[in-house]
Amino acid sequence: MAQTVLRLALVALILALFSARLQRFVSGILRARPAVFWLAPVLGTGIFMTAAAMVGAASWPLALAALVYTAVPSACAVRLGPAASPRPQALDFVAILLLWLPLELNLAKPLVLAAAQGYLHSVIYGVAILLGLAIFLLFRGFSGMKYNLPRRPRDLWVVLAGFVAAAPVLIGIGIAIGFIPFPHFHPATPGRMAAAFGLIFIGTALPEEILFRALIQNFILQRWGETTAGLVAASVIFGCSHLNNGPQALPNWRYAIVASFAGFAYGKVFQKSSSIISSALFHMMVDWVKHFFF
Repeated sequence: MAQTVLRLALVALILALFSARLQRFVSGILRARPAVFWLAPVLGTGIFMTAAAMVGAASWPLALAALVYTAVPSACAVRLGPAASPRPQALDFVAILLLWLPLELNLAKPLVLAAAQGYLHSVIYGVAILLGLAIFLLFRGFSGMKYNLPRRPRDLWVVLAGFVAAAPVLIGIGIAIGFIPFPHFHPATPGRMAAAFGLIFIGTALPEEILFRALIQNFILQRWGETTAGLVAASVIFGCSHLNNGPQALPNWRYAIVASFAGFAYGKVFQKSSSIISSALFHMMVDWVKHFFF
């Protein structure tokens, strides 16, 4: 029960930051007193080690690894300062990689008991998302992240338009290269299928959209201009992040190809909307259909 409460608390904090008022309040504090930002890695490490203690996996090596993981990208941000530049700098990209790659490569796996790995991975994933938002949204204060609720009807219509346009293409490519079979009906209850919307949105779609659209795509296009080449580059990065995903043999080039095309579609929806919710909903719909019908 306590484990579930902690995970729900992380989700609540991530969703709370959609409040523009809360963003302005925290940003004001951090920009007036940048040293306060050092609380972020301390709190992040504390949350993670609390979770580790709950499952009997706490250790000094794990605590040190968690502190280094949260402190080094934070140090990059502090080195640059709050809203110090109108566009992303090299250290901003370094900070993103330092948040993403250790999770992607599961570098802490040798330090965690096998029985606790799934739970602790979900906790550090939530901590990473919160820290990323703290660094780039609240402290560095970059524009274009679109971390706000939908502001106009177009933000919802573009989701449906994107899905209708992209789904046949993704299905066709996926079947052609052997990534997915022909469609079939999943023997799941309506309740389970409905619950999956929320689980996929919170567990996969929103976190990945924060990383790959609000941060990586947004930063590439801010740094090198709003070009199709930049959007393609961000999409390929998204695709390559799926090379270590099953169910096919690794590296899973089939998944990488389909994910690259999907990433391009998500990126276009992100560009045409005023909220990251739009691309996250689109992403969720694609994953939901894949899970239950392919």
